[in-house]
Amino acid sequence: QVQLVESGGGLVQPGGSLRLSCAASGSIFSIYAMGWYRQAPGKQRELVAVISRDSSTNYADSVKGRFTISRDNAKNTAYLQMDSLKPEDTAVYYCNAAIRVGAGTLPDAYWGQGTQVTVSS
Repeated sequence: QVQLVESGGGLVQPGGSLRLSCAASGSIFSIYAMGWYRQAPGKQRELVAVISRDSSTNYADSVKGRFTISRDNAKNTAYLQMDSLKPEDTAVYYCNAAIRVGAGTLPDAYWGQGTQVTVSS
């Protein structure tokens, strides 16, 4: 069984910063891409940032220059540093990872339970 557990969400004022963490645990053979998605009330879930195993990154235009995704492969953990936060960044943030659970398996997509980020004065 594989679990992704997010942490680090909360309430922050506009212009502030938060750092989200996503720790993968369980029967993990290897982890490929890891990403962060978000879903605001009444909106579809959208990709925020993704990082490959070799740390290549890609960002949504709305967060470029403000958010930074990183990972620690030794800890099976991904991070999302969010700076210059805006009210429109308010959403539930979900971690996603492509994980193989054995040498003879293909990667499956796993999701965390989500962590709330609220940007408000």
